Amino acid sequence: MRDMRYIGVLVMVLANGLALAQTAPRPPPAPVAMSAEKASDVPDTQKLERSSKAIGSMREVLRDVLAKLEEARRAKDVVKLNCVNEKLTQIKGLLRISEQADVSLQEAASTRDPTSSAHEYTKVMIAQQKVAQLRTEVEKCIGQLAFQADENMAVEVEEPSNLPGGDPTQPAPVEGIVVRPPPASAVQ
Repeated sequence: MRDMRYIGVLVMVLANGLALAQTAPRPPPAPVAMSAEKASDVPDTQKLERSSKAIGSMREVLRDVLAKLEEARRAKDVVKLNCVNEKLTQIKGLLRISEQADVSLQEAASTRDPTSSAHEYTKVMIAQQKVAQLRTEVEKCIGQLAFQADENMAVEVEEPSNLPGGDPTQPAPVEGIVVRPPPASAVQ
């Protein structure tokens, strides 16, 4: 039930995005795969080729996110697991929408319907941008953007020269303390 709600929300977001993309002026797009050209200016053969590449890259992102999900499961980190799972659900929905749009794009290209082909092509390109954004969010979930290390990483520690020497857990004995012997009798 929850997955259906996410898919419904994704469909609404895509529909609103497409409506805005066709009516309102847009800021320059992110440098993912779609350039500043209009979908109607792209020939159908290039639309089909770019759409296939976009779906391939989205499938690759899906594989990477599934690996991150397994990593979170092995770490038994519920917060990371929930975060990655939420993004994974959105990526699956966007990929499903893109695959359906690709099929519709192929049909529109074969019937030479420029309006439908531009619409379906735009859907795939918007989904690809959103999937790329979700991939970044997944990396934030796992924490890889906050800290990445490799086998060649070395850490250098510089100790300030003005620090007192020695081990603070083993203090040096204090000189000049006189210890009095206990009283000889309990009665005073």
